[in-house]
Amino acid sequence: MRLVPRSRRARVAVGVAAAGLVVAGVYVARVVTSPAYGVAAAPRGDAPECARIEKGYPDHLAGRERAPGGAAGVAVWGDRAVVSRCGMTPPAPTPELCVNVDGVDWVLREARSRDGRKVVITYGRDPAVEVSVSDRVTELDAVLVDLSKAVKPIRQHHKCLDSRGR
Repeated sequence: MRLVPRSRRARVAVGVAAAGLVVAGVYVARVVTSPAYGVAAAPRGDAPECARIEKGYPDHLAGRERAPGGAAGVAVWGDRAVVSRCGMTPPAPTPELCVNVDGVDWVLREARSRDGRKVVITYGRDPAVEVSVSDRVTELDAVLVDLSKAVKPIRQHHKCLDSRGR
């Protein structure tokens, strides 16, 4: 039994197939080991609004590079130092702290902020964008400025109210 292909054309085909398998294996290994791998998509992560804003996410955030791969609507920077999930259900009116950053309202989710992470979510936009930031990131304000630019294309329907109801 002869295992080596007889013709030159057959040897080239086997070589091309083997190279393709190696390239595919490297790609799969890179995506599977990416910090974005394993971060669950939001319930509506595949919404068209999420696909549009994903193109506006910065390549670098808080000095960290955006990781490749991930679920629909998910973006990760660094070793999960910052995780953004578009496609969340917008929060209802809440007494939680809400701040406006460059025209985007963000609500601090105190109950979800734990284990060394702060969680904020856009207010008045549908779908909402939830951002989880590690305490290792000291420049939360800069993160929100950069991400506000990205999420602005999602139309705002409601605004935060201040403590006097305005």
